[in-house]
Amino acid sequence: MDTHTQKFKVRLGLFIAGGIVLFVVAIFLIGRQKNLFNPVYKLSATFHNVSGLQVGSNIRFSGINVGTVDNITIINDSTVRVDMLIKKNVQQFIKTDCEAGIGSAGIIGDRILIITQGSNSAHSAKSEQHIASKEPVEADAIMTSLNVTAGNAAVITDQLSEIMIKINSGNGTLGRLIQDSTIAENINQTIVNLKKSSNGLNENMNAAKSNFLLKGYYKKKEKAAEKKKDAAEDKKAGEQKIKNDNK
Repeated sequence: MDTHTQKFKVRLGLFIAGGIVLFVVAIFLIGRQKNLFNPVYKLSATFHNVSGLQVGSNIRFSGINVGTVDNITIINDSTVRVDMLIKKNVQQFIKTDCEAGIGSAGIIGDRILIITQGSNSAHSAKSEQHIASKEPVEADAIMTSLNVTAGNAAVITDQLSEIMIKINSGNGTLGRLIQDSTIAENINQTIVNLKKSSNGLNENMNAAKSNFLLKGYYKKKEKAAEKKKDAAEDKKAGEQKIKNDNK
């Protein structure tokens, strides 16, 4: 009887000790999550929609967890106030012109509060101070925008398919141009004729230069061009001489 009683007391003692250890660990984890063991100060921000943010959600600044959401209160039908507990050792970096926004911890992670960086010239935000906020982009709005974009892309794809079918069938100007060999040959012949006309024009110009009636006119133009070229060279030489004299 005494042996059984002793074993029962040992088991009861182990059970109580284990429960106390679990209770202490739970208190430590909860206190760490709520920053109960770290010096903190309070900030607040207001939103029209907190988009699933909850009390206890993490607060990040520059990608680092710096606090937790302490309380979420509905002020009126269009305003929700979010109270924040921020670690005291980062207070010097949280400026009065910082903004609070709601984001996600990953693509489909829990909602978190993100504080953007402020300007160096601004003062540090004091305890109980209100900071500006920016409204979150809802997932439904993103999906609606993606659906509209996908619909537009489908319409454009269908239109391009119709155009290519018409071109391949020889319909329209571009289709006839690609499919009709006669039009292509006509275009090639037109290009050849233009080249011949250009060569004939050059020959006529050379013949005009050789004509004794127009020979004097072309000689005057050549002399004027040479004079202009000589004047430019003289001007350049004069400017170079002045630079050399100044040195």
